[in-house]
Amino acid sequence: MSYADDVFIRMCKDIIENGTSTEGEKVRPKWEDGSFAYTIKQFGVVNRYDLSKEFPALTLRKTGIKSCTDEILWIWQQKSNNIKDLKPKIWDSWADENGSIGKAYGYQLGVKHQYKEGMMDQVDRVIYDLKNNPYSRRIMTNIYVHQDLHEMNLYPCAYSMTFNVTKSPNSDKLRLNAILNQRSQDILAANNWNVCQYAVLIHMLAQVCDMEVGEFVHVIADAHIYDRHIPIIKELIERPTYPAPKFWLNPEVKDFYQFTRDDVRLDDYITGPQVTGIPVAV
Repeated sequence: MSYADDVFIRMCKDIIENGTSTEGEKVRPKWEDGSFAYTIKQFGVVNRYDLSKEFPALTLRKTGIKSCTDEILWIWQQKSNNIKDLKPKIWDSWADENGSIGKAYGYQLGVKHQYKEGMMDQVDRVIYDLKNNPYSRRIMTNIYVHQDLHEMNLYPCAYSMTFNVTKSPNSDKLRLNAILNQRSQDILAANNWNVCQYAVLIHMLAQVCDMEVGEFVHVIADAHIYDRHIPIIKELIERPTYPAPKFWLNPEVKDFYQFTRDDVRLDDYITGPQVTGIPVAV
């Protein structure tokens, strides 16, 4: 099995067997029929992936690498908050009549801030520091901006990235590591989607900064499985697994703003059948 399969299976079993149920408690999300969407959850889940060894895509079911790349480029490259700029329909439930999700996600990454070196947004600051101050302990982004929360249609779930550079003893290149902090995650609907898209982001940033990829650490404060997802999860984690796919990133692209979804590919990606009809709580 892929390492990502092993991590996912162990995480799901731990949540189901040892997690805390929110049934009967005051919760915000509801199902389409209006009933409350309860969860079983674990606090403070931390998963580590060594991107230099394999790409962390599940083989239990297929993760659409081009679609999740679309979303990460929508946020980090286009710095957009409008679903009209995004091919996947995952944000449609949170968009207004104009397609906006408010001052969330890409909007925050596009806001320019004053630094000693001049005006830069958060993405450009990350790239600048990775190229010029790689051993800085201050290379990070944060889109959970309290003063703008009232103008966000959904508070950011994946809200902070912290980058840290190390040196491999067997290489002349620097090694790019990163931590993704997530306040909340729907494990069935979003876990491997987020893992894959931020792994892609790390690969992209490493390439344009002439580095190797290192560790990706995923920290989830509230890792939950919705009540109506439990039977689906139980079936999913009993499926056969396969070796991890090979990740390809177009080596010709040296400018982060030139990447497209077509510059990413998973080769030899063997998976189980797709999971369809997943109920979504809003």
